[in-house]
Amino acid sequence: MAIRSRAWISLLLALAVALSVRAEEAAAASEGEAVLTLDAESFDDAVAKHPFMVVEFYAPWCGHCKALAPEYEKAAQQLSKHDPPIVLAKVDANEDKNRPLATKYEIQGFPTLKIFRNQGKNIQEYKGPREAEGIVEYLKKQVGPASKEIKSPEDAATLIDDKKIFIVGVFTEFSGTEFTNFMEVAEKLRSDFDFGHTLHANHLPRGDAAVERPLVRLLKPFDELVVDSKDFDVAALEKFIDASSTPRVVTFDKNPDNHPHLLKYFQSSAPKAMLFLNFSTGPFESFKSAYYAAVDEFNGKEVKFLIGDIEASQGAFQYFGLKEDQAPLILIQDGDSKKFLKEQIEADQIVSWLKDYFDGKLTPFRKSEPIPETNNEPVKVVVAESFDDMVFKSGKHVLIEFYAPWCGHCKKLAPILEEAATTLQSDEDVIIAKMDATANDVPSEFDVQGYPTMYFVTPSGKMTSYGSGRTADEIVDYIRKNKETAGQTTTEKVAEKVAEKVESATETPRDEL
Repeated sequence: MAIRSRAWISLLLALAVALSVRAEEAAAASEGEAVLTLDAESFDDAVAKHPFMVVEFYAPWCGHCKALAPEYEKAAQQLSKHDPPIVLAKVDANEDKNRPLATKYEIQGFPTLKIFRNQGKNIQEYKGPREAEGIVEYLKKQVGPASKEIKSPEDAATLIDDKKIFIVGVFTEFSGTEFTNFMEVAEKLRSDFDFGHTLHANHLPRGDAAVERPLVRLLKPFDELVVDSKDFDVAALEKFIDASSTPRVVTFDKNPDNHPHLLKYFQSSAPKAMLFLNFSTGPFESFKSAYYAAVDEFNGKEVKFLIGDIEASQGAFQYFGLKEDQAPLILIQDGDSKKFLKEQIEADQIVSWLKDYFDGKLTPFRKSEPIPETNNEPVKVVVAESFDDMVFKSGKHVLIEFYAPWCGHCKKLAPILEEAATTLQSDEDVIIAKMDATANDVPSEFDVQGYPTMYFVTPSGKMTSYGSGRTADEIVDYIRKNKETAGQTTTEKVAEKVAEKVESATETPRDEL
């Protein structure tokens, strides 16, 4: 994601900003901290100043952030002595004034580390270790060339790890469109893969001298081990690497060698098929054989496949709302909105069930908490199974909060919503409600990118993202002003009255009205 360039108002302003950044760095150094502390005001200037910078987006309450902090600081102290210096920075993304930064850079959890290159023109996820020594070694590689030249079999042996993916371009010369495009892709994907380039394919461990150059060879420790491509279009190269760098069936177990493939699998926007069962029981081999046969049969379909061990997949079970006694089970997540489930599946049912999915014959299922037996508190509890009745079909004005139990801002908002709901308890046309978005599927009509997220839904079905104040009085005032009355909101009626008093019927009411 490119960072928009900021226009300098004057040379004096530029000088003032530069001095401000230097003062901030000096202050950090005087306190003995090598990690640069940034906020919404200083962030863009720091990115513009440093050609290469790593930024940690954290929250003070986050346990993983607390564990990372001393390691991150140790790494920063060592990397500050690197030539050129490698800058490590941090942003408290939990602070209100910094939340726009978290939104801009799509921060979905803590801690998230991102690498900003070339004054922010190239931004990548940090995917390296989380301890000081590993951070240092990983980032030293990241500031070197994106692709290293392989001049001999000894170079290849040093650079290529048989347990990792390695991508090498084989050329007749290190110039021309093909080489330029290869280096562009290497720079873009260097956080995910290791790259090399050579003039001699026979230097490679799985190479030969007879290949027709130029080509890109992807070496991997699974499936067919070697895959070649001769399409040097940048988009085509990226697609080739993406398709070839994931096993045709990703394994979800405790083997750390499989973890990078898991991360990529779940980040993909493609439909995902997942078979979960107990790897240690007898039927495992028959299920695995049947599943791989099904993958071969449906080769070419836009679906990525995974086989998961129940013991290692507890996080996935919680996320999808599954229970162990449903296994063996197969689940398909179709994009972000629809899920399809077959529990207690037999090995010989896998192919026919997948065929029914591809033929559009399956009914989606919804992750939902049980509907509460009693729901008498001022703030009503909504679950996925009750959402339609309580929100869309209630005939009332509903302010719905999507929250996460671990979210600090949600905990702070809870008593405020309670106070607002108590104030409006006598208004039979209003409901203030909440839904645990980690335990229930959020309807696709709502864009929930972080917590808490609130929407105001009217009886006519109009949905508005709530972005007003977060005091009880402000919430109550917003609801009262935006209630529909005889087909119009209160705000619209006020605007209409104002319009009658002015000469131009097209004048727009001011915000304060």
